[in-house]
Amino acid sequence: MAKALPKERRLELAQIVDDLIADGMVETERGKMLKAVVSGDDRKKHPLIVIAHHKWPNAKSPQHVLDLPVLTQWLADRVGLPLYRIDPLKIDVPAVTGVMSYAYARRFNILAVEVRKDEVVIATAEPYEREWERELAQILGKRIERVMGDPEQIERYLLEFYSLSNSVRAAATDNPAGQSSAAQNLEQLMELGRAGKLDADDQHIVNIVDWLLQYAYSQRASDIHIEPRREYTIVRFRIDGVMHMVYQVPAAVATAITSRIKILGRMDVSEKRRPQDGRLKTRSAQGNEVELRLSTMPTAFGEKLVMRIFDPDVLVKDYQALGFSTNETEQWQRLIGNPNGIILVTGPTGSGKTTTLYTTLKELATPEVNVCTVEDPIELVEPNFNQMQVQHNIGLDFATGVRTLLRQDPDIIMVGEIRDRETAEMAVQAALTGHLVFSTLHTNDAPSAVTRLLEVGIPPYLIKASLLGVLGQRLVRTLCPHCKQRGPIDEDLWQSFIAPWKTNMPAMVNHPVGCLECRQTGFMGRVGIYEMMPLTTTLKRLITADCDIGQLRRQAIAEGMRPLRLNGAQKVANGLTTIEEVMKVAPPEALDM
Repeated sequence: MAKALPKERRLELAQIVDDLIADGMVETERGKMLKAVVSGDDRKKHPLIVIAHHKWPNAKSPQHVLDLPVLTQWLADRVGLPLYRIDPLKIDVPAVTGVMSYAYARRFNILAVEVRKDEVVIATAEPYEREWERELAQILGKRIERVMGDPEQIERYLLEFYSLSNSVRAAATDNPAGQSSAAQNLEQLMELGRAGKLDADDQHIVNIVDWLLQYAYSQRASDIHIEPRREYTIVRFRIDGVMHMVYQVPAAVATAITSRIKILGRMDVSEKRRPQDGRLKTRSAQGNEVELRLSTMPTAFGEKLVMRIFDPDVLVKDYQALGFSTNETEQWQRLIGNPNGIILVTGPTGSGKTTTLYTTLKELATPEVNVCTVEDPIELVEPNFNQMQVQHNIGLDFATGVRTLLRQDPDIIMVGEIRDRETAEMAVQAALTGHLVFSTLHTNDAPSAVTRLLEVGIPPYLIKASLLGVLGQRLVRTLCPHCKQRGPIDEDLWQSFIAPWKTNMPAMVNHPVGCLECRQTGFMGRVGIYEMMPLTTTLKRLITADCDIGQLRRQAIAEGMRPLRLNGAQKVANGLTTIEEVMKVAPPEALDM
């Protein structure tokens, strides 16, 4: 039962330690030791942060430590307040920062987290202080709901939210004329080159862009979208393949943000008629280099900007981290161990093909080997490769790039994508002249890569002579390790998912739940599902001008190829993902027998 709140006071370390001892969370001797050695600097910090720093074992549960989440939950229970886990992606920053000033929030160590029609939810790190509650209720004319917040989160987001809000507000104030009705956005496409009055080098704009990038890195975003709308511009992140709303920015401020990013990416700021591409390299808060690929597109209400984030750490992932099983890793190693031939990786955009290829090339790029690539665009700059970017404006396409690379004494060639007959012919020519060639195709599954090559005009005999194998892949979201729970499986769903194979159904599988770590989605991160089709002698006999894709697929399965859904089923059985996630990305036609 919740205890009655005592008189208003600030939390004190000695009293918190005594309460922990009284509740059996801390041994008496540990508590006495802490109170004896606490320094002056520690007295300025929140007591829960000081105690969490020592990482003491929980006397009630010795296998767990008293970290900040545990201590915050304990205090919330003790004072009878609900614990509020702050998810920054679900906070309406302009609304919550408009509730009170930064100085007021800082004074009482509180942060508004939700603004509703008749009430405001406010997280506090000082549950015994209530003076502010009466004052705010009177000023706002709304009911105040008090919740307990993590003191570190409150301290961090107080600074972040108010800094961002102040920068946006100050930037908008600097250009009130730029906030005219969005009907002028349509006219901006005709009045080409018309720039807003806001300076892209304005310190407020610099602060907003810096926050935006660092925030995206901390939230594990793969893409940042800045999208103009009629009255404002929205900022969204793609995280684990799903879009999340982040912020709404005044139109004039968004124009300056886009200009700032275009300048950093060495793009033409004045050109708004045509799409542009650019690159940007930054550092994360941890000091790691992060590359961004920039792309702009003119829309009805202004210039849309997408930044794709490439973390160089993907280059050092091993095959197990990518989602390969032990057997698949061995098969892949045998394929890439060939001295010459073509290896294709297939799948739609965003299925992880680039990551697979870069990881493979990173392994193969030894000092004794010359690795050359032709890409559109270069997605990650890797010092161990010789990388060439396609530039259509000067006639440098994939086919021309491969032709050039053949005169550069390569051992291994990576062609970003086979899109047409000329590129396919050059890739085949490279393979037949003693080079190992990697490339990608956009097909539904591995066997379809053969028919795609036939469709672009490659004769069957050349496919048989050059193609070593095909890897089809997709990405599925993985269950959050912090909250996933074991439970029974839906038998009907399993049977429809895995048909026509009568694969043994697991008795129990993991299910998504949702927690703060995964933003209540139940998923965190992604992993690949694969189907690997080495081109055997039997399969080569089936490659003819009128090749039957169904027969080719059946023979590949008979020789050991595990279709995408079967591979996904194994990951479901292993507790990594769910049936629904695999069904979203794995084509059902691949199951046809």
